[in-house]
Amino acid sequence: MQIVSYIIYLLASVLFIFGIKKLGSPKTARQGNMLSSIGMFLAVVITLFDHMIITYEWIIIGLIVGALIGSTMALKVQMTGMPQMVGLLNGFGGGASALVALGEYFKVDNPAFEINIIITVVLSVLIGAVTFTGSMIAFGKLQGIVTGKVVKYPLQNPINILLFLATLVAGVFLVIDQTHSELLIGIVAVALVLGVLLVLPIGGADMPVAISLLNSYSGIAASMTGFVINNNMLIIAGALVGASGIILTLIMCRGMNRSLMNVVLGGWESAGSSGPAAGDGTQKPHKSIDSEELAMLFDAASSCIIVPGYGMAVAQAQHAIRDLANVLESKGVKVSFAIHPVAGRMPGHMNVLLAEAQVSYDKLFALEDINDDFPNTDIVLVIGANDVVNPAARHDKSSPIFGMPILNVDYSKTVIVNKRSMNVGYAGIDNELFYLDNTLMYFGDAKGAVTKLVNELKEL
Repeated sequence: MQIVSYIIYLLASVLFIFGIKKLGSPKTARQGNMLSSIGMFLAVVITLFDHMIITYEWIIIGLIVGALIGSTMALKVQMTGMPQMVGLLNGFGGGASALVALGEYFKVDNPAFEINIIITVVLSVLIGAVTFTGSMIAFGKLQGIVTGKVVKYPLQNPINILLFLATLVAGVFLVIDQTHSELLIGIVAVALVLGVLLVLPIGGADMPVAISLLNSYSGIAASMTGFVINNNMLIIAGALVGASGIILTLIMCRGMNRSLMNVVLGGWESAGSSGPAAGDGTQKPHKSIDSEELAMLFDAASSCIIVPGYGMAVAQAQHAIRDLANVLESKGVKVSFAIHPVAGRMPGHMNVLLAEAQVSYDKLFALEDINDDFPNTDIVLVIGANDVVNPAARHDKSSPIFGMPILNVDYSKTVIVNKRSMNVGYAGIDNELFYLDNTLMYFGDAKGAVTKLVNELKEL
């Protein structure tokens, strides 16, 4: 039976690797998800048969309850709520790892683990607890329960460092004398607080980085727990999640031209501002357009690139955007979608929403694949995006977004920006794009404004 379990674990590991590989493209993401799910199913089944479990009552209860909760979430949660759900699932993974490690420690009266096992118990509890509360705060920010602004407090970084050092010191003493269970309880308590303090300062627009980083934490915690219970499959799966999560995190940071520490330590000072940009406070001149005029403009175009942002997600306008693309294509207009790597509130947020609206994958292009197409495009429609299309990132060295890769929408012949108002974006700075000669502002809620535009185009 041991040989069979090793073979099944190896097969599951291969499925995980190929699953992660296929998740790298929207076209193959469904296949990747299915392969990874099959791998996990095989790993769970062989584990239940191989570890000589005496009673299955609680396991069956857990499976039923978990399946009901998971199925309900999968069926009820809207696609616009995916970032929140991912945050929750990260937290559940971290919490589960911490609980398993705690259970292994407290199931014996006089702990006498090997040194490598007690070390991984401490690490699993520490990382798992941080992941749990950190993910709950991330969920709260995305759901609007907790403020999405950067939250700073006096001595923020020194306090976090002291708390982290305190957990390490407690962990060292626990390794030396494993009978002091109060030290492990203390590590759990401090780690739970640390998770809150680490994520609370991260602004809402930095959530792609935070979600990806917490996902990595949950994988590392699972891998540590695998060492605790001597389960090779858990070690491998956790390591894969941890490694892929940190790689994705670094990609997100590169997409904002910022270091990971800059994001983790609180982001931009002006993040979350909603008023006008800093300066003399005067309103700069800009040009606006209504739906009827815009419909005539689109009717004369031959090419269009749509740039979605978080505003599209908030307004749940993805289906209206799909209808617009269909109408334009019926009129002979070539339509493409430009996706910035940090658009939205989780990695791939815009891809998920557009896929849910049945927008074809072959119309979605990453920044590096479409940026050269803007100069030859008649109209670019920016829906709810702001800082990722701000030309200041190229030339204004005093700007907090200087050096950040942006979509070169200003190089197109005409830019249409749909926003509710002239408010600044997450970075708290004015967007130069709004005042360029080739830019027209189309004000209104994204869903309503695009639906009105679609109706005008149909009448033409």
